[in-house]
Parts: sequence; C-alpha cells; structure tokens
Amino acid sequence: MDKQVSLKNSWSFTAKLKDYMQLMKFTLSFTVVFSCVVCYLMAPNISKESWSWSMIILLFIAGMLVTGSANAINQAEEKDTDAMMKRTATRPVASGRMSINEAWTFATVSGVIGFVMLYEYFNLLSAIVAVISLVLYSFVYTPLKKVNSIAVLVGAFPGALPCLIGWTAATNDLSMGGWILFGIQFLWQFPHFWAIAWVAHVDYSKAGFKLLPADKGPTKFTAVQAILYSVLMIPVGLLPYFIGMSGLVSFIILIAANLFILWQSIRLYREMDVKAARRVMFSSYIYLPIVLLALLANKL
Repeated sequence: MDKQVSLKNSWSFTAKLKDYMQLMKFTLSFTVVFSCVVCYLMAPNISKESWSWSMIILLFIAGMLVTGSANAINQAEEKDTDAMMKRTATRPVASGRMSINEAWTFATVSGVIGFVMLYEYFNLLSAIVAVISLVLYSFVYTPLKKVNSIAVLVGAFPGALPCLIGWTAATNDLSMGGWILFGIQFLWQFPHFWAIAWVAHVDYSKAGFKLLPADKGPTKFTAVQAILYSVLMIPVGLLPYFIGMSGLVSFIILIAANLFILWQSIRLYREMDVKAARRVMFSSYIYLPIVLLALLANKL
C-alpha cells in the first residue's frame, strides 16, 4: 500500500513538474535565454580569461525565471484562445489542469526572483530592461494580437530585448554593440514569426489572432514583407564586422546566413504554400544560434 502511495506521489510530482515546464514554455525560454547569455559573453569587458561560470549560471537562471514568468502570464491571459487551438489546447491552464490563480502565482514569484537576481548579481539597468521586456510582452503584445497585426512589430521589441539584458548585465550601459545585437534579433523575428503564422493560420484565425500583415491571410503581400525584412537583415548583420565585434570568418558566416534566409523568403513568394513557409520557419530556427555562436567564436 505504501509503495502504491509512493508511486502515485511520484507520478503526481512528475506530472506537476511537466505542467510547470509547459507553463513557462521551457524550450522557448531556453532559446531566449541562450541569446541573452551569448550576448553577455560577447560584451567587451567579458574576456575568455575572465569568464565566470557562476555568473553565467546565475544569468541563465534569472533569465529563465523572467522569461518563464512572461510565458506564464501569456497562458493565463490566453486560456480561452489556447483551448480553441489544437497546438495549444493541452497547455496546463487551457486544459484545466492548472488554475489561472496558480499560473499567476508562479508568474509573480518567478518574475520577482528573476528581477532581484539581475539587480543583486548584475546591475539595476539589466533588471529594468527585463521589466520592460516582460511588460511589453505580457501586457501590450499579448492582448494586441487580437486587435491588429502591428502586434508582431510590438512583440519584436521584447523578443530582441534579451540581447540587451545580457549586454547590460555585463557592461551596465546601452552601448552600440548591444544595440547591434538587438537589431539582428529584432529583424530576424519578422520572417520567423510570419512563417509560423502562415503555417498555423487556420488555428490562429479560429482563435481570433491577427498576426499576418494582410487581412486576407497568407498572401503575396506577406511573402514580400518577409523578403523586405530579410533584405534589411543583411546590412545590420554586417555591422559587427565594421565595429570590430567579428572577424572575417564570422563576417562570411553572417552574410551566408542572411542570404540563406532571404532565399527561403523568395521561395515562399514564388511557391506560396505551407511547405515553403515551413522552410522559412525552420531556416530561421537555425539562423540565430549560428549567427550568435559565429560572433561569439570571434572572441575565443
């Protein structure tokens, strides 16, 4: 009997842990915090010899807590719309496995701890940037998704601010290098997110989300927008080389990565189908880690 109770408790703990990982969108949060940590390591005052693994781990934990808080708020606010979509219906709040109050409690506690960690172990500026990012994502971008497609533009700001959080955590200033990294991740989000919105258009429309730039859904206009932002990514991607943040090899890698995204966006314009949109989406998934790691490698 005791063994059965122990197994039941173990199962309940595992199930609850999985729910919290889903609530904070662990994989997405990990990707966001990855860019934050890499940008921290790219700061001019952080050399290979001065790397502190304890500080890197602290930044990673703080970033995961803040990002997880924002994602939890997002799910609490979108409980009903998440339940309408096949892709999100199994999320803990949408499915009813977790109450809205529990989600808000998790969001509040994790957010506060994350902000305090940034302030105590790094600096006030990085904590302020993190607060701005969370507020924009949770209370501006999230409700705006049902109002107008300008939500994608608004959402691109908190989507790129992790770069500045990492940079300011290291430098305690908003210098040019941080803004360039912000610009790279800011522009990257447009072809990336529009490709996702194209693939998930039916689900998004059912939930009332207006995320594509054209009211009529996946159109040539959306594909053209993806091309235009892919073109803008090219000159911004060259800036690290001209201010000394990258060497020749990373310069070439950035050019190749930007041209690859542009080519996939052009193929979307030509083919106008979900398969082509999915290619843009997966290309964008690999673009960011390749670009950030290429820039980081210049310091190694």
